Amino acid sequence: MSVKVRIPTILRTYTGGQAEVPAEGATLSEVIADLERNHQGIAARVLDDAGKLRRFVNVYVNDDDVRFEQGLETPTPDGAGISIIPAVAGGC
Repeated sequence: MSVKVRIPTILRTYTGGQAEVPAEGATLSEVIADLERNHQGIAARVLDDAGKLRRFVNVYVNDDDVRFEQGLETPTPDGAGISIIPAVAGGC
């Protein structure tokens, strides 16, 4: 399945500055593997050492938070939009 992945500013060094890149895969796990093949180093910023999504990285498939879906096994239908959003903390 061909999808479009929106890349946050902090990860655009891996995509040559591109804010959105195409990727292939039937599940989020396959999409991340494809991203890594084409943009080496990006998976380490999204996945932890155990191969799970990092705690402070939110991923959405068509506006659905994958934490409340099937995690890395969330289906990524053809034409889906995937957003990688690093969590922001701070304040007064």
